[in-house]
Amino acid sequence: MKTLFSVLALFLTLSISAQEPSEFKQQTIEFIGLTGATGAFHDAIAQIGAMVPEANKAAFTKEANGTLDKLYSQLADIYMEEFTKDEIEELVAFYKTDLGKKLAFKQSVLTQKGMMLGQSWGMEVGQIAQKHTN
Repeated sequence: MKTLFSVLALFLTLSISAQEPSEFKQQTIEFIGLTGATGAFHDAIAQIGAMVPEANKAAFTKEANGTLDKLYSQLADIYMEEFTKDEIEELVAFYKTDLGKKLAFKQSVLTQKGMMLGQSWGMEVGQIAQKHTN
């Protein structure tokens, strides 16, 4: 009987632990928010929602926003595979500085400009490759 209670207690503890995100995961989700990524996801929901009829927009927005916690959790898992808890703490501290806030604010513009530059460069290299295949 004592063993049964021990097993049940262990199971209950594991169940509760599985439901509550760890401090590391919570901090990683905070980091994702500080980078500006959460704003980008809200913008994406708004853009996708533009095609939804006005009568259904509120329901769409509510349901779409309901997917974000799962997304942030999954993103956090990816970051947690690549960064240690200490590194995430340092990144959070950085993104709370004025420079970190500026980087988060400018990140989408930098990404767009970088993608355009990359496409242009790719076309240039493609022309070079074409020149050397003749």
